[in-house]
Amino acid sequence: MRKKITVIGAGHVGASCAVRIADKELADVVLVDIVEGVPQGKGLDILEACPVEGSDVSVVGTNSYEETKDSDIVIMTAGFPRKPGMSRDDLLWKNYEIVKSCVEQAAKYSPNAFLILVTNPLDAMCHVALKVSKFPKNRVIGMAGILDTARFRTFLAQALDVSVESIVAFVLGGHGDSMVPLVRYTSVAGIPVADLLDQETIDKIVERTRFGGGEIVKYLKTGSAYYAPSSAAVEMAESILKDKKKVLPCAAYLQGEYGIQDLFVGVPVKLGANGIEKIYELKLSDEEKAALQKSASAVKELVDVMRPKLDEL
Repeated sequence: MRKKITVIGAGHVGASCAVRIADKELADVVLVDIVEGVPQGKGLDILEACPVEGSDVSVVGTNSYEETKDSDIVIMTAGFPRKPGMSRDDLLWKNYEIVKSCVEQAAKYSPNAFLILVTNPLDAMCHVALKVSKFPKNRVIGMAGILDTARFRTFLAQALDVSVESIVAFVLGGHGDSMVPLVRYTSVAGIPVADLLDQETIDKIVERTRFGGGEIVKYLKTGSAYYAPSSAAVEMAESILKDKKKVLPCAAYLQGEYGIQDLFVGVPVKLGANGIEKIYELKLSDEEKAALQKSASAVKELVDVMRPKLDEL
């Protein structure tokens, strides 16, 4: 029996997730959206690509959650996208209600599912999903670090003219402008990146990584990134469904790790059949610790704003 993944939101990110899941023959897909006809049309289009791709999976689109019943994984992409000049924080209240209502329905029909959050502001929305679903913390995971790390690896590979596969890197912290690319843990086939690039070049790449999402928003003008975010979310789903136990930077609910309490923050985790199976605590320098704490504080500010409503859940 094939696995089942529900993708909430049939916009650019959601539809791209559905395509990647189907192409990988990873699971049957249910694409959910409130707009009548959109998930049905996109779902049918993706399904009709399966014979070409040689993929035997089912892809259906729907406006209700009944068909999502007993999903193994739910990928939450629905929400308002960023627009030029808008920070992820500006999206807070717009997307709070969307995440709350969608997760309520998803959890009702798939009480044993893993939740992968993509909706921004990512770390804060993970907190909403955890409270609404009442799932254990190992089953609520935010997609952020993989995307930020992919951008970091892309820019480093371009600067060095090497394969992206040779770049090993980690970006920690909240999914925002205060994220923490860990240069000290970054290498090219085991060679420390600091041995290959001068500090000025590294600093520019770190800065570009931090504002990588905004760079794409400026180009698109009416939306935000979707190809890379969807790849990152599906990598997480695949590691869980196949019990691959990949070590990936994801937003996890910390309860004392890194000195951070009751917040979702991007850290290296092991993703396997039980979701987050381990949180890795890296040995950070004082400067790195300070940067991570600053990033966590930015997340805490958003959670504190939502606290009165969260306490009612």
